[in-house]
Amino acid sequence: MTTLVPATDTLTRDALAVLQPGFVGTDTPDWLLRQVGDGLASVGLFGRNIASPEQLAALTARLRAERDDILVAIDEEGGDVTRLEVNGGSSFPGNHALGAVDDTALTYAVAHELGRRLAECGVNLNWAPSADVNSDPNNPVIGVRSFGADTALVSRHTAAYVEGLQAAGVAACTKHFPGHGDTAVDSHHAMPRIDADLETLYARELQPFRAAIAAGTKSVMSAHILLPVLDPTRPATLSPRILTGLLREELGFDGLIVTDGMEMNAIAGTYGIERGSVLAIAAGADAICVGGGLADEGTVLLLRDALVRAVRDGELPEERLADAAARVRALASWTATAGRAPAAAEPAREQIGLVAARRAATVVRADGAVPVTGTPYVATLSPEANIAVGDETPWGITADLAVLLPGTGGGTYTDGSAGADAVLAAAGERRIVAVARDVHRHPWMAEMLDALTAARPDTVVVEMGVPQAPARGALYVTTHGASRVCGQAAAEAVVAG
Repeated sequence: MTTLVPATDTLTRDALAVLQPGFVGTDTPDWLLRQVGDGLASVGLFGRNIASPEQLAALTARLRAERDDILVAIDEEGGDVTRLEVNGGSSFPGNHALGAVDDTALTYAVAHELGRRLAECGVNLNWAPSADVNSDPNNPVIGVRSFGADTALVSRHTAAYVEGLQAAGVAACTKHFPGHGDTAVDSHHAMPRIDADLETLYARELQPFRAAIAAGTKSVMSAHILLPVLDPTRPATLSPRILTGLLREELGFDGLIVTDGMEMNAIAGTYGIERGSVLAIAAGADAICVGGGLADEGTVLLLRDALVRAVRDGELPEERLADAAARVRALASWTATAGRAPAAAEPAREQIGLVAARRAATVVRADGAVPVTGTPYVATLSPEANIAVGDETPWGITADLAVLLPGTGGGTYTDGSAGADAVLAAAGERRIVAVARDVHRHPWMAEMLDALTAARPDTVVVEMGVPQAPARGALYVTTHGASRVCGQAAAEAVVAG
């Protein structure tokens, strides 16, 4: 039974119900339990909240002791963006690897197993999958988070992912509506703008969301992007034309509309989180995601009071806030039933992530190329991580290669830290394995790889991002992502040749 809460007015409870805040620590702070008791209906989890599956299960159990139908959300895409396995790397490849394999049954199976593990830990809403079409290969924030650049491929895999995740009792949140793939700016930092015409948007960006809606996605996340052809003044998250007119009325979506993180600079740096939250609910959003960088009671109370004040001042219709809160509670009701009995683990399914990563790995061999033997030197060319991925999750293949080839060593190189000569000196006589992500977006990586392969033609190159750059090296291995299992698959490919 849901715990009885202190008597508060309906308006205040509705304002709390539409917030999805985060918090700091691996246990539930007293302030969070207090707000749950007062009407808060959702909580967002990030890597900072997770130490182990057992700890996470205990945390969510404590939340449900306060409110049994609470929505516990997480940003767990698998692949490069993992919170469940933030300290070790994901057991699942991300979307781009699944798109490279292009087997929707495999995508369904991966999403189902990921959902099963989330449900087992008490998580019932996943801010995934990304349905963005990666039409701009230089996109700094989507990349391997997308199934690919082909609209039809992205659409069918988005649908399969939604169905697999929700079959495990975890609500999907398809993002970033109406499509973040054709942007050259990261909305964590500034406001992206897409100047595509209406025909292009309907034919490209919107198709995967249509597929997700047809597949029954329980929620959709808005993007903080400006699309002048749809709304010349307001970004999607704050636009009635886009959230209500397009998503609700035209596309027929009747589930929960969640905003992307309101603390992201595209909103916080332009409208502010208070004003932005009011405008988002007024535009048709139902849940305010906040807490990636703002994770305290003060933020919750600030936004609660801003929403209440907006209603009392006549800026936000009370029935719109009530409708948003009702949609949050309706999804919570679905998850309370769907996630009661998480499916049991199956040995074959537990390894599905590694199976998928192996299928996604490809090898291009130069004439006369041979596998790596002995004790190679791994040079990891590391770009600055985007905020969605974070820099706390390890990546690369050095550790996995050392298991297969004991004695393997290596070093990490960043832009400006050292050139190819430093790698050659560190490697000595050892064969070089150069590992990189998104070479096409980083000229310094391309220059280093060209210098290394010219000096040492037997150099192996492993690309763990979007493989847009020309193939280089005696062996050129592509993994379409940098999760832990992608690293294992790459190491196996390097040794197998």
